[in-house]
Amino acid sequence: MTTFRHLHSSGCFVMPNPWDAGSAKALERMGFKALATTSAGLAWTLGRTDDQVTLDQTLAHLRVVVDAVAAPVNADFRGGFAVEPEGVKAHVTSAVATGIAGLSIEDSSGDEADPLFDIELAVERIRAAREAIDESGTGVVLTGRSEGFVCGRPDIDETIRRLRAYAEAGADCLYAPRIDNLDHVVAIVGAVSPKPVNLLINAPFTTVAEAASVGVRRISVGGTLARSAWRGWLEAAREIAEAGTFGQFEQLPNVDGLLSG
Repeated sequence: MTTFRHLHSSGCFVMPNPWDAGSAKALERMGFKALATTSAGLAWTLGRTDDQVTLDQTLAHLRVVVDAVAAPVNADFRGGFAVEPEGVKAHVTSAVATGIAGLSIEDSSGDEADPLFDIELAVERIRAAREAIDESGTGVVLTGRSEGFVCGRPDIDETIRRLRAYAEAGADCLYAPRIDNLDHVVAIVGAVSPKPVNLLINAPFTTVAEAASVGVRRISVGGTLARSAWRGWLEAAREIAEAGTFGQFEQLPNVDGLLSG
């Protein structure tokens, strides 16, 4: 836990998102200092959509990834699998017991008409997660996520208002996924400083060096590595189905070699 927390204190680190034990081991062997789960990547391995994965499936997945690597693992814990703060607290307690080093809680409601929780409730949910972590004595890093840019409410002022409130409620790190405007990133970094900011990069709109230069401490890629893997698989499978040829089966990686040793 200390290692993961220390990574947030200076500089900028990339925390890529594996979707199973094999991809976690491969990323660790590439030298990444921390990893993060992806709820979407997990869902696709189960033949489900992102919003169909259960709490028990998520907890089991966290144990698998944590047990596969020595690097600290941050959990994509969606909205805590509960609406009320009491439920969030209970579920965060269960997540912390899997051995994760960090965990995020989102403020999306799942209601298309009103996609973000009321800010007072959202803040209480962060406070509940903070209480669960503090009572565990683990030092797990809590990330507060505001989902406005994901769920059709791309209001940077409201996003900043929420992230500030989550920081005050005890979030250690702040995160607004799907922001792809560096001016917005700069505004968020300035608004919640000195607390660190996580930036999602799921399109080539910036680089690690550029993100670091504007004060981003942590970068993740969400389900995008999993989508990249799916792209290669789909291209190969479609060629077989449509042309009866196997042109994609060239220059493939030696996976056993990548994972051995």
